[in-house]
Amino acid sequence: MAGLRGRDLLSLAEFSSKEVDLILKTSLMLARQKRPRQSLRGRTIAMIFQKPSTRTRASLETAVNQLGGHGMYLSWNEMQLGRGETIADTARVLDRYVDVIAARVFAHATLQELAEHAKAPVVNLLSDGYHPCQTLADLLTLLQYKRRLRGSKLAYVGDGNNVCNSLMIGCAKTGVNISVACPDGYRPAEEADRLARKAAAESGATLEITDDPEVAVKGSDAVYTDTFVSMGMENEKEKRLRTFLPMYQVNSSLFSLAKPGAIFMHCLPAHRGEEVTGDVLDGSRSVVWDQAENRLHTAKALLSLIL
Repeated sequence: MAGLRGRDLLSLAEFSSKEVDLILKTSLMLARQKRPRQSLRGRTIAMIFQKPSTRTRASLETAVNQLGGHGMYLSWNEMQLGRGETIADTARVLDRYVDVIAARVFAHATLQELAEHAKAPVVNLLSDGYHPCQTLADLLTLLQYKRRLRGSKLAYVGDGNNVCNSLMIGCAKTGVNISVACPDGYRPAEEADRLARKAAAESGATLEITDDPEVAVKGSDAVYTDTFVSMGMENEKEKRLRTFLPMYQVNSSLFSLAKPGAIFMHCLPAHRGEEVTGDVLDGSRSVVWDQAENRLHTAKALLSLIL
């Protein structure tokens, strides 16, 4: 689709509802293909990692390989970035070599600066503000299990973090009603709230933010959580666990308030006994491994559409 070619993906707000739907439909198609068309033949994807990764790196490298391209792993500390070269200069240099710059960073401003100074598409593999690639995989998973997105209800319980920010926007874009339960002081970012409400007004979806997990989970089609202690927040661990436990833990009692056929979702890595109990994470209604697999299919779809 010419409309997606050359486009950045920083938060998911950049794409229209129709464009998000196109990515998901393309993902479904590619998930069924054992040998997808080599649409990235001769293309190079720079993958900058400032933070550790399992699913993001493995899924992106595999996606590029399956589409016939070359994925170039670039560790932040092994680049000149780690020795003081500016982000703008790095963007200008990589722009001469590669077709896409994908980056997993601490500060969202880093991605914005990369996008400002590079002509090549810039893809957010995770920042402190947003995690749009994860949201695409989440929406694909919900679509696979519930057969539709519009009118479904997803409950997110826990920290209003980068995952939650993008999830609100993605749900609002696709007509999924989302209810977020988080304690005071840990609400989603104001910008994400504004972007999501704007998208919800256009799609007809509802967006609710509450401090009561039971209110959020009641009648939901999917219950989603993420770690209470994200990377870089280890010094806050004790405080965070005191704040979130036990009220915001997804256990069998809380999960039982969802619809009988509800699914459990988690972007991983999970900490059993903290944000979720083992019986829910490993239970028959957990779809976390399909979510993880879908990072591959949505990565293939996104790359094939922006190049």
